[in-house]
Amino acid sequence: MKELDLLKKDWKKNANSFAQISEIEIYNMIHKKSSSIVKWILIISILEISFWTFSNIFINTDDVLQKTNHPEIVYALEFLTYFNYIVVLFFVFIFYKNYRTISTTVATKSLMSAILRTRKTVQYYVWYNLGMILITAILSIFAAFVYNPDMAFLKEKIANNGKAMFLTISILIVVILSFLGVFWCFYRLLYGTLLRRLYANYKELKKIDF
Repeated sequence: MKELDLLKKDWKKNANSFAQISEIEIYNMIHKKSSSIVKWILIISILEISFWTFSNIFINTDDVLQKTNHPEIVYALEFLTYFNYIVVLFFVFIFYKNYRTISTTVATKSLMSAILRTRKTVQYYVWYNLGMILITAILSIFAAFVYNPDMAFLKEKIANNGKAMFLTISILIVVILSFLGVFWCFYRLLYGTLLRRLYANYKELKKIDF
């Protein structure tokens, strides 16, 4: 009887040890997956800024802007472009910092905090990009329509016809919203998928009790 009691105690000790090992293995797996997800967020953001940089090189809009004969419009759009690059590069730097933090952290709570911080940063980044796309689209259309001399005939026709003006404005709004919708779907497909996986890792970490 005494030997049986000792055997039970030994079995319980081993059972606890196996449970602890299992939790550590789960944590390591979640840690690795989270690090990989944040690395992909960083890679996609770098690819995105590279794509827009090369697009600006091959798609030259200077000739169109120069036709406006309003250098202040050109300067405003150039300032907006450089400002956008600075902000986006700042976000990329934050993504890199988040990746380094998640890759090197060992504490569960620290990892959970880093995951939540990364999710918020990505959400801010997406909303910033959508806002910047909207502002740039409105300014570009406004500059091209109001200040471009090639639009003089169309402006005169619209000014004398209320129905044509309403139709033109409606079409422009639909075009801008459609353009914005395409980018929203793009961001939701890429970053949204990664964020959902990251949050799933966060919920799994909450279940682990070290």
